[in-house]
Amino acid sequence: MRCYPLLIVFVLLVALLPQCMSLRMSDKKIDAYFADKPVKPRFATIMVGDRPIHYARIGAAAPGNDTLPTVLFVHGSPGSWDAFISFFADSSLYNRAQLISVDRPGFGKSGLGEPEPSLQQQAADIAPLLRLNHSHRKLILVGHSLGGPVIARIAMDYPDEVGGLIFVAPSVSPELEKQEWYRPIGAVFPFRYWLPAELDVSNREILPLRAELEKMRPLWSRIRVPVTIIQGEDDPLVPPGNAGFAQKMLINAPVTVQMIPKMNHFIPWSRPDLIHDAIIHQLTTNQ
Repeated sequence: MRCYPLLIVFVLLVALLPQCMSLRMSDKKIDAYFADKPVKPRFATIMVGDRPIHYARIGAAAPGNDTLPTVLFVHGSPGSWDAFISFFADSSLYNRAQLISVDRPGFGKSGLGEPEPSLQQQAADIAPLLRLNHSHRKLILVGHSLGGPVIARIAMDYPDEVGGLIFVAPSVSPELEKQEWYRPIGAVFPFRYWLPAELDVSNREILPLRAELEKMRPLWSRIRVPVTIIQGEDDPLVPPGNAGFAQKMLINAPVTVQMIPKMNHFIPWSRPDLIHDAIIHQLTTNQ
């Protein structure tokens, strides 16, 4: 009988880890990544109530660049701002826009270990970053996985500041939200304390996700900006039907859906070109 707790923890780790390509890069690895890059990110933390919100920013170093359009990236669960680090090394992006990538509440340096289960509150915690946009154009938001409903909620609650959305494998449908048997186990003593902090936060924000998505159902009509949805047809973590749900709910927005054959959940790492092209398209067309 003594092996059962360890077996359960093993199952939890195996089940939870694949939901993100990686957890979090160390500061040393981030420094090494940008060591030979001509432009390097800047980092800052703001306080929203008692919550620190940490973010990386690039593309506003040169005089006048702070008036370029702004693209804000929001990672999945678990994750951190560096899920989008390759975009920060792409001069075709940071020469055309200032790029901001945030550690969502509970991850990275935004209060690691302290989850925020409310999507409305997550949107409110990230909303001050919208004011870093000094362009005459509204922000473009990019959200992967659980970052998808977060950017949707931002657009619902702060419509005057959002100019476009790019959903990447977004978990937005309440009906399709999986109810894995192991998640309630991972949320109780002692199993919760055996999980790495990122996985604990991930588990505790995914457990109430279906109810949070239900709260958003009547709010989708508030979104009136161009939307791009990029979804893998072979995504084992976020069913492809999520793209159809979003398209159905976005009754007041122009929507483009890209269903990618033989693609899994890890689009930011496997096919960053798709996200890059979607950003360039919105920067070009959404004047």
